[in-house]
Formats: sequence, structure tokens, C-alpha cells
Amino acid sequence: FVQVGVGRVYTVPAPNMLSRVASGGALFGRNCFRLCASPGSSTRHLKQFAKLSGGARGVGVTLHTGVSVLSTPVKCSGWNIPTLLKLSAPKQNICRLAQLRQTTTAAGVASAARQVPPYAQKVVGSWLLISAGMVFGAVAIGGLTRLTESGLSMVDWHLIKGMKPPRTQKEWEDYFNMYKESPQWKYQNREMTVQEFKFIFYMEWFHRMWGRSIGIVYLLPAAYFLRKGWITKAMKPRVAAFGGLLVFQGLLGWFMVKSGLEEPGDDIPRVSQYRLAAHLGSAFLLYVGLLWTGLLHVLPRQKLEMTKQIRQLSKFAHGTMALVFFTALSGAFVAGLDAGLVYNSYPKFGDRWIPDDLFTFDPKWKNIFENTTTVQFNHRILGTTTATAILSLWVWSRRLKLTPRANLALHCLAGMSVVQVTLGISTLLLYVPTWLASWHQMGSLTLLSFAVWLATELKKLPK
Repeated sequence: FVQVGVGRVYTVPAPNMLSRVASGGALFGRNCFRLCASPGSSTRHLKQFAKLSGGARGVGVTLHTGVSVLSTPVKCSGWNIPTLLKLSAPKQNICRLAQLRQTTTAAGVASAARQVPPYAQKVVGSWLLISAGMVFGAVAIGGLTRLTESGLSMVDWHLIKGMKPPRTQKEWEDYFNMYKESPQWKYQNREMTVQEFKFIFYMEWFHRMWGRSIGIVYLLPAAYFLRKGWITKAMKPRVAAFGGLLVFQGLLGWFMVKSGLEEPGDDIPRVSQYRLAAHLGSAFLLYVGLLWTGLLHVLPRQKLEMTKQIRQLSKFAHGTMALVFFTALSGAFVAGLDAGLVYNSYPKFGDRWIPDDLFTFDPKWKNIFENTTTVQFNHRILGTTTATAILSLWVWSRRLKLTPRANLALHCLAGMSVVQVTLGISTLLLYVPTWLASWHQMGSLTLLSFAVWLATELKKLPK
């Protein structure tokens, strides 16, 4: 920024001060104005500034190219050489500066940056947090749908038609006959009645309807906020990315279900563990993005100085957040292969610390994703590593002076890591009961939520 006070002149190299700004704006203070410029500013932009500021005596702009001095209007295609801006405003021009404070232009270096009102930021942040909460609910419902083996009960997918469940007995018979063509009925549920089929059908139907409701809750307010101008230019790509990821998530869900409708190779119909991990991973990414952005909109700015130790803590917090994410992703492979039923002992695998069937598949890399023993082993190691990293982060942070909210986030993260490890071990020892396995899955998302909260608290500290 070039700041010009009354009766004073400053010259600053424009490319050095704003090399990342593609266009500019003028912000008018009480007795001064600031010119935002960049090497990419065009002749039209400079002329607009000259037209705005040249109407009063003593207020002008001069462009120094290092070779010659040019006065506005300037004839150039852009600033691609070292450039200096020189602006002046004598004392008798205070009235003109007061007029400039009320003036804005739609484009060019003289355009004033449009600020989103604070209350609008809170509203947008609340909308993002509500959307994140609904994604959390979708993950919970999806986990129960998988644990009750209900995900393959609906053998087709229609965006609008699929919203209406069967009502009459004939409609239920038609849907049940369609289900009888699926591998799950042929190999697992041949004794199932229509009444039993209704339960698994409603589980999957409710999961799909919840996903559609997320789309409505997210997309309709997004269109309204864009129209109101409450979403900043920097936020628009992120809002579009969240919307695209939401649509992709729905399509990926059906792509996953289709894998379970194919004839199985081992007489056990199940969805592909790869597609299940992709479906769960994309849901987690969408949740993290919504939660992160929502917290940055809602939480007030911190007032603690960003020291070297705090920056290190922030990097460590981001690392633990990544560990939580990848541990949860490895849990999707455990769920997809029913690997939680292989070794139901802890801490050993049966009578061994390291099982002897870790690498029985060829090629060897397939063991990481398809060998049930290796999948469970990797999940245990990742879980232990993540919990150790979180508790080490908590211990190390005790010597630092943090804000109350950052301390609370750290305590919640450390406490939840202990709870999550306890849930995982209990789920294993009790042979994966549905209710406990669901709690364990929700615990992973809760742990990730606290990690995101801590990262945003540390990110908001001014550098």
C-alpha cells in the first residue's frame, strides 16, 4: 500500500509491496487514502484513478518508471518493470479527500473493497456449521446402515422417484421381488420376510433422504448468500468446491452400492472396500472443510502473539489432524472386509505380538488393502500412533501460554483420544457389536472435530 498523509509524500516500489494483487482498490481514511496497485494493472485502471483523483487541485498521481516521469492519464499496457508510485495531497485538500472517502468504482485500482458486515459473516458461518452437523449425521446413519447390512436393500437409484417409499402391500412386494434378484438375498437372506425387509429398506432410504436434505440445506442458502453479496470473492471457490464435493458424494455412494450388487467371488456379498473408503473419506473431507470454514467465520479473533513455539504447536496440531484422518480412513478398510472379526484379542494377535499371516497375498502391496489380518494390524498401529501423538502434543503444550479456548480444544482432543482408544479395544474384544462399533465410528469423527477446532484456534493467532 502507498499511504499519503496530508502534506506528505511517500514513494514505494509497487511490485514489491503488492506482487500478489491482480487488481486494486482505494481505502479512504480520515485525512489520507491508500492506493492498491499491481504490476498487472492496465491503462484503463490507471485512467480511472486519474479521473477519480484528478478533479481537485493538488490531488494527483505520477508514475515513475525509472526511466522517465509520466503524468496521468498514463499510456501503458501494464507494469512489468520496477515501478514507483508517487502521490501527493496538500493540506488545503482535506475537503476533496472527504469526498473521495464516499466514492467507489466497480473496477480498477480505485475500487473500494466491499466489506461483508460482521453479522453476515456470523450467519454464513452458522450455515456452514449446520451443514457440517448434517454431514456428521449422514456419517452416523451411514455407519448404522452398513452395520445392519441394510445398504444393499435398494437395488436402484433415482433422484426424484427414489424419494417416495412404498406404501401399499403390492408396492412392498414389488420392491422385495427386486431385492430377491440381488446377491445378498441369494447368499445371506433367503429366509427373510417382507416385514424384515422393511427394516433394512427404511434404513437405506433414510440414509439417502438425509443426503438429499443436506443438498437442500447447503445449496439454497448458498444461492441466497451469493445474491446478497455475503460470500466474499475469496470464499466463492471454496463454496463451489463444497457443493461439487456434495454432489460427488451422492454419486460415489451409488457407485459403492453397485459393487455390492455384483456376484461375489467368495459367496459373501459386500461392497468394495476401496469404494467404501473413498465414500467415507470424501464425507470426512467435506465435513472438515465445512467445519473449518464455519469456525473461522464464527469464532472471534484471538489476541495471543504468534511466537516460534506457537507456530511449532500449530504444525504439530495439523500433523495430528492428518493422523486422525488417515486412521479413520484405515477403519473403512476394516469395516469393508469385516477385519474386526479376525483377531479379537488385545494387545496380542492371538498368542503373537506380530501375526504370521501379514503378507500372504501376492503382489505384496495387496495385503495392505485386502488381507484382513494386515488391515486390522495397520489400523491398530495407526490408532496407537495417533493417540500417542495427541497425548504428546498435550503434554508439550502445557509449557506454553495459550488462550482459554485453545486450552479447552487441547483438553478435549486429548480426552477424546483416550475415549476413542477405549471404544476401539472394547469393540474388538466384544466381537464388534453394532451399537459399540457405531460409537467407535462416531468417536473418530468427534476426535477429528476437536483436531480441526484446535487447528483453527492456532491458525487465528495473528502472525
